[in-house]
Amino acid sequence: MNTEMLDIYSDYLITQNQQASATGLAAMLDNKVSHDQVTRFLHSGNFGSKELWAYVKPEIRAAEQKTGGVLILDDTIEEKDYTDESDIVCWHYSHAKGRLVKGMNILTCMARYEDYSLPVGYDVIKKDIRFSDIETKKERRKTDVTKNDMFQDMLKQACKNKILFDYVLADNWFGSKANMKLIDSELNKKFIIGIKSNRTVTLSREKGTKIEYQQVKNLDLQDGDTCKVWLKELTMPLQLLKKVFKNENGSEGTLYVVTNDDAIDADKIYKIYQKRWKIEEFHKSVKHNASLEKSPTKVMKSQMNHIFSSVIAYCKLEILSAKKNLNHFAIKFKLVVKANQAANQELARLRLGVSCAA
Repeated sequence: MNTEMLDIYSDYLITQNQQASATGLAAMLDNKVSHDQVTRFLHSGNFGSKELWAYVKPEIRAAEQKTGGVLILDDTIEEKDYTDESDIVCWHYSHAKGRLVKGMNILTCMARYEDYSLPVGYDVIKKDIRFSDIETKKERRKTDVTKNDMFQDMLKQACKNKILFDYVLADNWFGSKANMKLIDSELNKKFIIGIKSNRTVTLSREKGTKIEYQQVKNLDLQDGDTCKVWLKELTMPLQLLKKVFKNENGSEGTLYVVTNDDAIDADKIYKIYQKRWKIEEFHKSVKHNASLEKSPTKVMKSQMNHIFSSVIAYCKLEILSAKKNLNHFAIKFKLVVKANQAANQELARLRLGVSCAA
């Protein structure tokens, strides 16, 4: 990997405010770096989680704590309405919009220590299997490696890399029995994971009694209540927490989460789970402050390398944010102001030149 070009390109993704392009970077640097150099960088190698871990490992080792760390996993869809469909730019179901959208679906694993967080792994969902829909006769795409497969692989890799954390945090999309079983039994870790309101649980597993299951939403629980439950096909008891909250539009929502830690109370369960919000901030910042949504290419390999460079750009912002005590958007605003000031000064010089010539 050309680390010098990675440094130049990721800096450019932070500082530029339009559509990222090889020509734009070359122009910004007065052609000290050529358009062809940028293009070759984006088409060279296959950068991903391994290279990301090599980049962030020193920062993680400096920041990690024996207690208090969490590992957060979540996915986001970067919409690409006008980009040609491919194995990575294709149709995915958006839970935020409640419909299919065209774009790239990216799963990220992030380590958080207090307010400092860095991605330690990521993957792009590839729907590389094509098939014909029996009813519509239209061509469809699917993947042979699901998001839950990737979820589990990322957790195993984080443990292999000896990243310190107390809990795995994830929303209800990743609340499968297989994921919980892996974290609890194989990795010997604790988790706090959301579950859907229609999941069925039982309140008792006593021998000799009939086991009755009911949906979570039908349990007699008030806001902040917890109870011990069992999911089907899972022998481990779980603590279930119900939390009622208000959305930004004033509507009321209900959150259900489960944990395999029976030593913490409701307040601590919810307080720890709220740390998951940091990955939502990552999704927002990597799109708007690190030019993830402004890929200069429509070729799959270079798109993948652009994603990698955007994640590296986010890491640079997070490291700088911790040092300067400024959030990512404040840093970006400072850069925009400086750019506007430089443009204003250049405009004044141009006017002066026109006036002298006249």
